[in-house]
Amino acid sequence: MRIVFMGTPTFAVPALLALVEAGNEVVAAYTQPPRPAGRGKLLMPSPVQREAELLGIEVRSPRTLRDLEAQADFAALDADLAVVAAYGLILPQPVLDAPKHGCINIHASLLPRWRGAAPIHRAILAGDPVTGVTIMQMEAGLDTGPMLATARTPVEDKTSAELSAELAELGARLLVEVLADLPRHAAAPQPDLGVTYAAKIDKTETRIDFTRAAEHTERQIRAFAPAPGAWFELDGERYRILAAQVVAREGAAGTTLDDALTIACGHGALVPTLIQRAGRPAMTVEELLRGRAVPVGTKLG
Repeated sequence: MRIVFMGTPTFAVPALLALVEAGNEVVAAYTQPPRPAGRGKLLMPSPVQREAELLGIEVRSPRTLRDLEAQADFAALDADLAVVAAYGLILPQPVLDAPKHGCINIHASLLPRWRGAAPIHRAILAGDPVTGVTIMQMEAGLDTGPMLATARTPVEDKTSAELSAELAELGARLLVEVLADLPRHAAAPQPDLGVTYAAKIDKTETRIDFTRAAEHTERQIRAFAPAPGAWFELDGERYRILAAQVVAREGAAGTTLDDALTIACGHGALVPTLIQRAGRPAMTVEELLRGRAVPVGTKLG
Protein backbone atom coordinates (compact mmCIF):
# COMPACT_ATOMS: atom_id res chain seq x y z
CA MET A 1 0.00 0.00 0.00
CA ARG A 2 1.26 3.48 -0.91
CA ILE A 3 1.13 5.51 2.29
CA VAL A 4 1.90 9.10 3.23
CA PHE A 5 2.90 9.32 6.88
CA MET A 6 2.21 12.53 8.81
CA GLY A 7 3.62 12.92 12.31
CA THR A 8 6.11 14.88 14.37
CA PRO A 9 6.97 13.82 17.97
CA THR A 10 8.42 10.65 19.45
CA PHE A 11 4.86 9.33 19.88
CA ALA A 12 4.57 8.98 16.08
CA VAL A 13 7.81 7.07 15.47
CA PRO A 14 6.60 3.53 16.37
CA ALA A 15 3.75 3.87 13.86
CA LEU A 16 6.16 4.89 11.08
CA LEU A 17 8.42 1.95 11.86
CA ALA A 18 5.46 -0.44 12.01
CA LEU A 19 4.24 0.66 8.58
CA VAL A 20 7.65 0.03 7.03
CA GLU A 21 8.14 -3.30 8.81
CA ALA A 22 4.72 -4.46 7.57
CA GLY A 23 5.88 -4.00 3.99
CA ASN A 24 4.02 -0.82 3.10
CA GLU A 25 5.54 1.74 0.74
CA VAL A 26 5.84 4.99 2.67
CA VAL A 27 6.21 7.45 -0.18
CA ALA A 28 6.74 10.54 1.99
CA ALA A 29 6.85 11.64 5.61
CA TYR A 30 5.23 14.97 6.45
CA THR A 31 6.46 16.52 9.69
CA GLN A 32 6.86 19.89 11.41
CA PRO A 33 9.92 21.94 10.39
CA PRO A 34 13.04 21.88 12.60
CA ARG A 35 12.63 23.98 15.76
CA PRO A 36 15.20 25.78 17.96
CA ALA A 37 16.10 23.64 20.98
CA GLY A 38 18.60 23.53 23.82
CA ARG A 39 20.65 26.34 25.29
CA GLY A 40 22.22 27.07 21.94
CA LYS A 41 18.80 27.26 20.24
CA LEU A 42 20.07 25.17 17.35
CA LEU A 43 17.51 23.99 14.81
CA MET A 44 16.60 20.39 15.64
CA PRO A 45 14.69 18.08 13.29
CA SER A 46 11.65 16.31 14.67
CA PRO A 47 11.90 12.68 15.81
CA VAL A 48 9.86 11.64 12.76
CA GLN A 49 12.21 13.52 10.41
CA ARG A 50 15.25 11.83 11.94
CA GLU A 51 13.70 8.37 11.65
CA ALA A 52 12.40 8.94 8.12
CA GLU A 53 15.81 10.07 6.93
CA LEU A 54 17.39 6.93 8.40
CA LEU A 55 14.83 4.88 6.49
CA GLY A 56 15.48 6.76 3.23
CA ILE A 57 11.98 8.23 3.12
CA GLU A 58 11.43 11.66 1.56
CA VAL A 59 10.69 14.27 4.23
CA ARG A 60 8.40 17.21 3.62
CA SER A 61 7.87 20.06 6.10
CA PRO A 62 5.39 22.59 4.68
CA ARG A 63 4.40 25.33 7.09
CA THR A 64 0.80 25.04 5.91
CA LEU A 65 -1.34 22.70 3.85
CA ARG A 66 -3.90 25.37 3.02
CA ASP A 67 -2.31 26.74 -0.16
CA LEU A 68 -3.02 25.17 -3.54
CA GLU A 69 0.61 24.31 -4.28
CA ALA A 70 1.01 22.27 -1.08
CA GLN A 71 -2.27 20.49 -1.78
CA ALA A 72 -1.22 19.71 -5.36
CA ASP A 73 2.14 18.35 -4.15
CA PHE A 74 0.31 16.10 -1.69
CA ALA A 75 -2.17 14.83 -4.28
CA ALA A 76 0.66 14.11 -6.73
CA LEU A 77 1.96 11.41 -4.41
CA ASP A 78 -1.02 9.30 -5.54
CA ALA A 79 -1.26 7.64 -2.15
CA ASP A 80 -3.67 4.89 -1.19
CA LEU A 81 -3.83 6.22 2.37
CA ALA A 82 -2.44 8.87 4.70
CA VAL A 83 -1.66 7.90 8.29
CA VAL A 84 -1.58 10.75 10.81
CA ALA A 85 -0.10 10.61 14.32
CA ALA A 86 0.34 13.86 16.27
CA TYR A 87 1.29 15.79 13.12
CA GLY A 88 0.51 19.30 14.34
CA LEU A 89 -1.17 20.82 11.28
CA ILE A 90 -4.85 20.86 10.39
CA LEU A 91 -5.60 18.89 7.22
CA PRO A 92 -7.93 20.82 4.88
CA GLN A 93 -10.59 18.94 2.95
CA PRO A 94 -8.60 18.63 -0.33
CA VAL A 95 -5.84 16.84 1.61
CA LEU A 96 -8.31 14.61 3.43
CA ASP A 97 -9.86 13.65 0.10
CA ALA A 98 -6.67 13.07 -1.89
CA PRO A 99 -5.67 9.50 -0.87
CA LYS A 100 -7.83 6.69 -2.30
CA HIS A 101 -8.83 5.50 1.18
CA GLY A 102 -8.69 8.91 2.83
CA CYS A 103 -6.73 9.72 5.98
CA ILE A 104 -6.72 7.83 9.27
CA ASN A 105 -5.45 9.07 12.61
CA ILE A 106 -3.93 7.41 15.67
CA HIS A 107 -5.43 9.29 18.61
CA ALA A 108 -4.18 8.71 22.15
CA SER A 109 -7.53 8.33 23.90
CA LEU A 110 -10.69 6.27 23.86
CA LEU A 111 -12.83 8.56 21.75
CA PRO A 112 -15.06 10.46 22.18
CA ARG A 113 -13.35 11.12 25.52
CA TRP A 114 -10.46 13.57 25.26
CA ARG A 115 -10.71 14.85 21.74
CA GLY A 116 -8.03 17.45 21.13
CA ALA A 117 -4.41 18.33 21.75
CA ALA A 118 -3.46 16.84 25.14
CA PRO A 119 -5.40 13.61 25.72
CA ILE A 120 -2.70 11.85 27.74
CA HIS A 121 -2.15 14.72 30.17
CA ARG A 122 -5.90 15.20 30.61
CA ALA A 123 -6.57 11.53 31.28
CA ILE A 124 -3.98 11.50 34.08
CA LEU A 125 -5.14 14.82 35.55
CA ALA A 126 -8.75 13.64 35.62
CA GLY A 127 -7.83 10.42 37.40
CA ASP A 128 -9.13 8.21 34.58
CA PRO A 129 -8.55 4.55 35.49
CA VAL A 130 -8.30 3.49 31.83
CA THR A 131 -7.29 5.13 28.58
CA GLY A 132 -6.16 3.84 25.19
CA VAL A 133 -5.82 4.57 21.50
CA THR A 134 -8.35 4.97 18.73
CA ILE A 135 -7.75 4.47 15.02
CA MET A 136 -10.23 6.80 13.33
CA GLN A 137 -11.16 7.92 9.84
CA MET A 138 -10.40 11.62 9.64
CA GLU A 139 -12.93 14.30 8.74
CA ALA A 140 -13.03 18.07 9.04
CA GLY A 141 -14.10 18.12 12.73
CA LEU A 142 -11.69 17.92 15.66
CA ASP A 143 -11.25 14.17 16.28
CA THR A 144 -14.89 13.55 15.38
CA GLY A 145 -14.46 10.94 12.65
CA PRO A 146 -15.78 7.37 12.72
CA MET A 147 -13.73 4.82 14.63
CA LEU A 148 -12.03 1.83 13.03
CA ALA A 149 -10.59 0.21 16.16
CA THR A 150 -9.70 0.88 19.79
CA ALA A 151 -7.32 -0.64 22.35
CA ARG A 152 -7.30 -0.01 26.11
CA THR A 153 -4.69 0.14 28.86
CA PRO A 154 -4.82 1.04 32.58
CA VAL A 155 -3.46 4.42 33.61
CA GLU A 156 -2.32 3.27 37.09
CA ASP A 157 0.57 5.40 38.41
CA LYS A 158 2.19 6.14 35.03
CA THR A 159 3.63 9.50 34.08
CA SER A 160 2.65 11.18 30.83
CA ALA A 161 5.99 10.13 29.33
CA GLU A 162 5.48 6.50 30.32
CA LEU A 163 1.88 6.43 29.16
CA SER A 164 2.76 8.14 25.89
CA ALA A 165 5.42 5.53 25.12
CA GLU A 166 3.00 2.71 25.92
CA LEU A 167 0.19 4.18 23.82
CA ALA A 168 2.57 4.82 20.91
CA GLU A 169 3.47 1.13 20.76
CA LEU A 170 -0.15 0.08 21.28
CA GLY A 171 -1.29 2.39 18.50
CA ALA A 172 1.38 1.12 16.11
CA ARG A 173 0.29 -2.49 16.62
CA LEU A 174 -3.37 -1.61 16.25
CA LEU A 175 -2.64 0.37 13.08
CA VAL A 176 -1.03 -2.63 11.41
CA GLU A 177 -4.00 -4.82 12.36
CA VAL A 178 -6.42 -2.32 10.83
CA LEU A 179 -4.43 -1.91 7.62
CA ALA A 180 -4.24 -5.67 7.15
CA ASP A 181 -8.00 -5.60 6.43
CA LEU A 182 -8.74 -1.93 5.72
CA PRO A 183 -11.09 -2.28 2.71
CA ARG A 184 -13.48 -4.44 4.74
CA HIS A 185 -13.01 -2.66 8.07
CA ALA A 186 -16.30 -1.14 9.23
CA ALA A 187 -16.06 2.34 10.73
CA ALA A 188 -18.41 3.05 13.64
CA PRO A 189 -19.66 6.58 14.37
CA GLN A 190 -18.53 8.02 17.68
CA PRO A 191 -21.23 8.04 20.36
CA ASP A 192 -22.83 11.36 21.24
CA LEU A 193 -22.44 10.75 24.98
CA GLY A 194 -19.14 11.06 26.81
CA VAL A 195 -17.53 13.77 24.66
CA THR A 196 -14.76 15.69 26.43
CA TYR A 197 -12.04 17.98 25.09
CA ALA A 198 -8.35 17.79 25.93
CA ALA A 199 -7.29 21.42 25.73
CA LYS A 200 -3.63 22.24 25.20
CA ILE A 201 -1.72 22.51 28.47
CA ASP A 202 -1.40 26.09 29.69
CA LYS A 203 1.70 27.14 31.62
CA THR A 204 -0.45 28.31 34.51
CA GLU A 205 -1.59 24.73 35.07
CA THR A 206 1.91 23.55 35.91
CA ARG A 207 2.31 25.54 39.14
CA ILE A 208 1.37 23.42 42.14
CA ASP A 209 -1.48 24.66 44.31
CA PHE A 210 -0.94 22.94 47.64
CA THR A 211 -4.45 23.91 48.80
CA ARG A 212 -5.71 21.14 46.52
CA ALA A 213 -5.89 17.55 47.78
CA ALA A 214 -2.63 15.58 47.73
CA GLU A 215 -4.19 13.04 45.33
CA HIS A 216 -4.83 15.81 42.80
CA THR A 217 -1.32 17.20 43.15
CA GLU A 218 0.23 13.76 42.68
CA ARG A 219 -1.73 13.35 39.44
CA GLN A 220 -0.58 16.81 38.35
CA ILE A 221 3.04 15.77 38.94
CA ARG A 222 2.64 12.61 36.87
CA ALA A 223 0.74 14.41 34.11
CA PHE A 224 3.56 16.93 33.63
CA ALA A 225 6.54 14.61 34.19
CA PRO A 226 9.18 15.01 32.96
CA ALA A 227 8.08 18.08 30.98
CA PRO A 228 6.90 20.75 31.38
CA GLY A 229 7.07 19.73 35.06
CA ALA A 230 4.84 20.61 38.02
CA TRP A 231 6.63 23.18 40.20
CA PHE A 232 6.68 25.33 43.30
CA GLU A 233 8.88 28.20 44.49
CA LEU A 234 11.11 28.38 47.53
CA ASP A 235 13.03 31.60 48.27
CA GLY A 236 12.41 32.76 44.71
CA GLU A 237 13.81 29.60 43.12
CA ARG A 238 11.71 27.21 41.08
CA TYR A 239 11.67 23.48 41.91
CA ARG A 240 10.03 20.86 39.71
CA ILE A 241 8.67 17.74 41.41
CA LEU A 242 9.06 14.80 39.05
CA ALA A 243 7.76 12.03 41.34
CA ALA A 244 5.97 11.96 44.69
CA GLN A 245 3.88 9.82 47.02
CA VAL A 246 0.69 10.64 48.91
CA VAL A 247 0.68 10.12 52.69
CA ALA A 248 -2.06 10.47 55.31
CA ARG A 249 -0.79 13.51 57.21
CA GLU A 250 -2.35 16.91 57.74
CA GLY A 251 -1.09 20.45 58.31
CA ALA A 252 -1.23 23.98 56.95
CA ALA A 253 -1.37 23.69 53.17
CA GLY A 254 1.98 24.37 51.50
CA THR A 255 4.12 23.98 54.61
CA THR A 256 6.72 21.30 55.28
CA LEU A 257 5.81 18.84 58.03
CA ASP A 258 9.29 17.45 58.67
CA ASP A 259 12.89 17.83 57.54
CA ALA A 260 12.35 15.24 54.76
CA LEU A 261 10.27 17.70 52.66
CA THR A 262 6.86 16.18 53.38
CA ILE A 263 4.45 18.91 52.22
CA ALA A 264 0.96 19.42 53.61
CA CYS A 265 -1.84 19.81 51.07
CA GLY A 266 -5.48 20.81 51.36
CA HIS A 267 -6.17 17.19 52.25
CA GLY A 268 -3.35 14.74 52.96
CA ALA A 269 0.30 15.39 52.27
CA LEU A 270 2.88 14.83 49.57
CA VAL A 271 6.34 13.27 49.85
CA PRO A 272 8.45 14.22 46.81
CA THR A 273 10.93 11.52 45.77
CA LEU A 274 12.48 13.06 42.64
CA ILE A 275 13.02 16.79 42.25
CA GLN A 276 14.82 19.26 39.99
CA ARG A 277 16.14 22.72 40.73
CA ALA A 278 16.15 25.28 37.93
CA GLY A 279 19.04 24.68 35.53
CA ARG A 280 20.20 21.48 37.28
CA PRO A 281 19.72 17.76 36.68
CA ALA A 282 17.02 15.79 38.48
CA MET A 283 17.98 14.36 41.86
CA THR A 284 16.47 12.47 44.74
CA VAL A 285 15.06 14.52 47.59
CA GLU A 286 17.76 13.07 49.85
CA GLU A 287 20.42 14.45 47.49
CA LEU A 288 18.70 17.83 47.45
CA LEU A 289 18.44 18.08 51.23
CA ARG A 290 22.11 17.23 51.74
CA GLY A 291 22.97 20.51 50.04
CA ARG A 292 19.89 22.57 50.74
CA ALA A 293 18.12 22.07 54.08
CA VAL A 294 14.39 22.85 54.21
CA PRO A 295 13.35 23.23 57.90
CA VAL A 296 10.01 22.09 59.33
CA GLY A 297 7.31 24.73 58.83
CA THR A 298 8.83 26.22 55.66
CA LYS A 299 6.15 27.77 53.45
CA LEU A 300 6.30 26.77 49.77
CA GLY A 301 4.68 28.86 47.09
